[in-house]
Amino acid sequence: MDEDPRAAAIRAMVRDVPDFPKPGILFKDITPLLADPQTFTMILDAFTENFVGRHLDAIVGIESRGFIFGGALAARLNCSFVPVRKPGKLPYHVDRVKYSLEYGEGTLEMHKESIPEGANVLIVDDLLATGGTAAASAELVRLQGGHVVAYAFVIELSFLSGRERLLPTPVMSVVTY
Repeated sequence: MDEDPRAAAIRAMVRDVPDFPKPGILFKDITPLLADPQTFTMILDAFTENFVGRHLDAIVGIESRGFIFGGALAARLNCSFVPVRKPGKLPYHVDRVKYSLEYGEGTLEMHKESIPEGANVLIVDDLLATGGTAAASAELVRLQGGHVVAYAFVIELSFLSGRERLLPTPVMSVVTY
């Protein structure tokens, strides 16, 4: 997979935090990307160039960093933004899915009637690891009658094979480790 030409500049801004959130994990911290307007714009430009001209009705952003990129991208692409959240965070009626995590289960929620029947949806998050959260978000979209046309991530940890879990739906990532 060829990376975006901006990937080196973006990669240089990612901070590695060892042993977070638990020992043995090397956390890829994107907060320096958010603090630098030029780098943040590069990411949004890469996403925009990849999806402009495609018929998208909604962008689903996954809690919480997916909100940052997804909301800004939805504004650029003139489509709605729909948040997917952890349980108990949305104030109205929700659809809910449970999914497997590496050690246990997780649950995600989305407001009912957020995705119109037949809508074309892009799912956005900051990081693709094992793909479980993105796959669960896609299940919520399909539950409401939408079609996931692609996934977009700032960072992909290819050694965890999350992309394979999301195929055959196209997966775009700006930076790959």
